[in-house]
Parts: sequence; C-alpha cells; structure tokens
Amino acid sequence: MAEALALESRRVGAATVLFGPRGGKYPDGNSVLVRGREESLLIDPSLGLLARRGALPQVDHALLSHCHEDHLAGLFLFPDAACHVHEADRIGLQSLDGMLAIYGFAEPVEAPWRRALVEQFHYAPRRDARGFAGERVFELGGGVRVRAIPAPGHTRGHCVLLIEPDGALYLGDIDLSSFGPYYGDAWSCLEDFEKSLAFVRGIEARTWITFHHIGVIDDRAAFLARLDRYAAVIRDREDRLLAYLAEPHTIAEVAAHRFVYRPGDPVAFADPVERRSMAQHIERLCAQGRVKEVEPGRYVAPGRS
Repeated sequence: MAEALALESRRVGAATVLFGPRGGKYPDGNSVLVRGREESLLIDPSLGLLARRGALPQVDHALLSHCHEDHLAGLFLFPDAACHVHEADRIGLQSLDGMLAIYGFAEPVEAPWRRALVEQFHYAPRRDARGFAGERVFELGGGVRVRAIPAPGHTRGHCVLLIEPDGALYLGDIDLSSFGPYYGDAWSCLEDFEKSLAFVRGIEARTWITFHHIGVIDDRAAFLARLDRYAAVIRDREDRLLAYLAEPHTIAEVAAHRFVYRPGDPVAFADPVERRSMAQHIERLCAQGRVKEVEPGRYVAPGRS
C-alpha cells in the first residue's frame, strides 16, 4: 500500500505533483515536476522519489525552495541537473558543515543529526549549486516558467514558487499543516515568517501546492481558511507561553514544558527547536512589555499570577 501511495501523481497544467508516501508526511514530501517545451525543472526532490527511481525522467534543473534535509533527499538522483537555491541558503549545499550551520544544533544533538543527514537523507554537497538573490524566473519554453519568490522565515532563503501561466503556487514549507509554522533553527525567524504568511495571501494564484500533507488545494477560500488556521498556531503558542509565565521560568524550563512539540514526542532535536522558537516569542514579548526579565535568564508575564 505504501508503494502505491508513493507512486500517485496529479497534473496541474504544466506541473505534475509527485506525491510522497503517506500524503507527504515528514520525512517524505511532495515533489513537483514542471515541463516546458524546451526544458524541465524539478522542485524539491524528496525521499518519495526513491520509489520512482526506475521511472524518473531526466531533468534540466533541480530547484530547492530552501535548504532542508527533506527537500534535497532525492537530489542525488539528478547529478547532471543544474541545481538552484536562494543565495541565502546556498551554504547548505556547499558542505555538510554549512548545512549544519543552518540548523545550529549543538551537542549532543549535532553528531547524530550529522549522521542522519548522510545516512537517511542522502546528503552530498553540490558545490556547483547556483544561488540567486531576489526573484528568479526560470523560462522552460512555450510560455511555461517558474518564478522563485523569496518568502523567508522558515529559513533565510525560503522561497515560494509560482508556476506560470497556470497560476499554481508551490508553498514549500508554508505547509498549512496542523503542526503550524516551524521557526526553530538558527537561521529561522518568527517575524519574517509572519510577514511571509501575509505576503503569500496576496499572491494571485488558482492552485496551491504544499510539500507536506495537503498536496493540492484548488479553491481560494479553502486555501485562505487553511492559511488562517496555520497562522493561528503562532498566536496559540504565544498565548500558552504567557499563561505559563504567570510564574517566573527560565528558557530551559520553557523548552522542557513544550510549546511546539507535544510532551513526550520522540523528536531528537525537540529541545533546541523549543529553545530557539520560544526565545523569539519571549524576546518579542519583552519588547512589547508583556514579559519582563526578573533576574538574568528568568522571565515572567506581569499581572498573570
């Protein structure tokens, strides 16, 4: 059954969505193949492509929405394709150390994560990767083009990709999932993520494609409803944090309480992700006067007790 799911696909104009196993649930994802009259381009080669390796076409370009393990796990299948990523994330393709810098994990998480990148996600440097800054348009022939549009926050170089003329917007890791936005790496930024969520709302499109879970949305009202629920996860985390800070707590205690992951979730990097995510909330709340540092490294929400 998993094999059958891995081979499902759907045409959206010039694009074909190559669904990953289990609906693209992490660590798998939904890759997108775009064919023009002259060239072809593959967006975010995922682990799910390994199940298709006997039937994969040659592609001229491999384009990463950003540099994360699950979005490049199938890149090794296309050694001859020109590889592209936003310049801000290109360091992740230059070396394994560069890739690890994006996450910013310290020991004891870094060493096993380094192994997982190679053994589970097939990481290999692509020093030939071409970076771009600002918007970049890939002309594939016959009026088919892919427009890379910066939408940072998840990573510094995260982009959404508009497939024209069909008006299909690939959202990358603005995945509209119930988990909500992920901004837990060293190179993630909560406020940039929020700006990107507001930005993508205004992009004119007819179809929306996510890397994880949902896959394809054909109705704008449904897209906006999912986007609103997705963004609301940020507010929910912040509200729960304020309630928790009715009593003073350290960042370590906040991380152990779990606001991003559920307590007990078997996620090896949960602690650094919680620290990075919630530290950004605390910094913002301190600037707003809604939280204060009562002693070095210890925070409280005044009036919550």
